[in-house]
Amino acid sequence: MYILGMESSCDETSAAVVEYKDGIFEIKSNIVASQIETHRLYGGVVPEIASRAHIEAISSITTEALGEAGITLADLDCIAVTTHPGLIGALLVGVNFAKSLAFANNIPLVSVNHIRGHVSAAYLSDKELKPPFLALVVSGGHTSIYTCERQDELCEIGTTRDDAAGEAFDKIGRVIGMPYPGGAALDKLAYEGDKNAIKLPSPALAHTIDFSFSGIKTAALNYINSATQKGEEINRADLAASYTHTIVKAIVKQTETALRESGMKTLVLAGGVAANSHLRSALEQMCQRNGVRFTVPPRSLCGDNGAMIAVSGCFEYLNGRFADTSLNACASDEM
Repeated sequence: MYILGMESSCDETSAAVVEYKDGIFEIKSNIVASQIETHRLYGGVVPEIASRAHIEAISSITTEALGEAGITLADLDCIAVTTHPGLIGALLVGVNFAKSLAFANNIPLVSVNHIRGHVSAAYLSDKELKPPFLALVVSGGHTSIYTCERQDELCEIGTTRDDAAGEAFDKIGRVIGMPYPGGAALDKLAYEGDKNAIKLPSPALAHTIDFSFSGIKTAALNYINSATQKGEEINRADLAASYTHTIVKAIVKQTETALRESGMKTLVLAGGVAANSHLRSALEQMCQRNGVRFTVPPRSLCGDNGAMIAVSGCFEYLNGRFADTSLNACASDEM
């Protein structure tokens, strides 16, 4: 079967065609229209601009995705679209386009949770992956740990109490003058510094497997402001290394605890920050120490993309959970 996956929850417009055959997923096309250059002018995503850019791109990239896959609308078995969570204006563009396309052509439509989509990206690169497993989703808007007992279900067992790791990386990267997106630039700069140069508070909350990233952000900002007031030059590489090390260490600590308490023997890392090389390496080493199977999608599938939505949508389709014309978008994770 062929699934058209559509994603527009933030600043990437994406349409992809994925084929599901004999229990295996294969990407036939995965077109992503990025808005990074547009939002770089503002140092972050501007919701209104993002929504307008989705409107401009969504029709053409859908046509491109079908063409690259070598199929037509008549060949589609299902259309899957991200409905939540995300920027409401951006989500509405994808949802309304997908609804129109599906019902005008009598194609089944399914709603996809963006977070489940990120986890589902792992099935595209790991053909042997099967539940149960533990999933760690780290992105600009989420830092959460889930148990996955079924392909179409996630149960949250740990999460951030405030900011997400991706937002924490981007914020400090921006403050010290790194190009947008700050997190990606900070990842590279961290290799040039001393990870023990600056002491920062851990985002790992004691006696839980939750996180809080507001404290480390505030501490880093105070360090920067104090040095500026004293006329001292900040060693950006040392700050990047210390900040990255502290965040990664906390995430690994909480994930290791979650693995031990859940008894899971497989860990899936997903989300935009799954592209962070320090985090990938540290989690892989931790899993090796504990005899846990570790899997993470390639960097091309860590960011928002239609292929991951198509996979998650396939699970919805197989379980008979179809959407009707009342389908709407929701900014929150609950719908």
